[in-house]
Amino acid sequence: MVNRDINFSLWLDFVERDYLKNAFSAWVEKGIINGATSNPSIFASAITTSPAYQEQLASLKGKSPKEKYEALAIDDIRTAAQALRESYDEGNDGYISIEVDPFLSNDTQGTIEEGKRLFAAIDEPNVMIKVPATNAGYAAMTELLAIGISVNATLIFSPDQAKRCLKAMKEGIDTFSNEGGCRVEAVISVFVSRFDRLLDPDLEKEGIEVAKTGIYNAAKIYNLIEKNHTPSVRTLFASTGVKGDNLPTDYYIRELLAPHSVNTAPLATIEAYIAKKETAPKLPIEDDVINGYFTKLADNGFDMDEVYATLLKDGLEAFEKAFEEMLDSLK
Repeated sequence: MVNRDINFSLWLDFVERDYLKNAFSAWVEKGIINGATSNPSIFASAITTSPAYQEQLASLKGKSPKEKYEALAIDDIRTAAQALRESYDEGNDGYISIEVDPFLSNDTQGTIEEGKRLFAAIDEPNVMIKVPATNAGYAAMTELLAIGISVNATLIFSPDQAKRCLKAMKEGIDTFSNEGGCRVEAVISVFVSRFDRLLDPDLEKEGIEVAKTGIYNAAKIYNLIEKNHTPSVRTLFASTGVKGDNLPTDYYIRELLAPHSVNTAPLATIEAYIAKKETAPKLPIEDDVINGYFTKLADNGFDMDEVYATLLKDGLEAFEKAFEEMLDSLK
């Protein structure tokens, strides 16, 4: 559940047309969620597996695959934005995110233009444009925020990426504010579970506790963001679904429950979380504790800079692959 007493938000990491038109609004009205996110993989799954898109697709014959995708995605994001609009108007988040074409991750101007175009086409104020945290992405974040378009910085793995997001976001938000703008916000989406899926087999061999690297890394970045004291920028914990049966389904929500934060999670993860009694916040964790954990990893031969680079590369490639496969299915 959303906990406004500590400014903890819960967003749904899922988009599918029939769900948006039915159960989604009920979750919003009950205060279970107050936002939602999407990404190329989520849309690829929805469009290629759900029959809810067939009628609109039939009306888009003659369009290019990307034009078809955008028509479908824009309608879904608009539907979600309208369902969340009351939350947004109350200052209770109410955002839905849509990501720019993942093949633009190294194209600053292309990202800016696509972000502006998508935002205008959806024509709802509570849309966040999702921008990968790459060298090209930081400048795009600044420009979008400066003109009043809220931003979800995605694929953050390292503290350095978070610092660069903060710098870019603060510059854009300050520009917007100085020019008389009223409301623009940003989140820094820190990916969590991918660390554990990558490292846990090797950590187990070394006798190091598993399912902790993603938590401690996210906690480190959370501390960094909170110390920056920019209220309109929050940490968003992403990639919070678990794989297999080794962990409780809601593990990454409960272990990362924190004031002034957002957690975006799949349907099953949120269902598991709300089925149990809510726990007290687990963050912040003291910097000394976090640093001690990463010192232990380094002492055992784990190079976090190498891990960060690998996960970012894999994340970008996974989104590109999902996007390409979806476009192929729309030919």
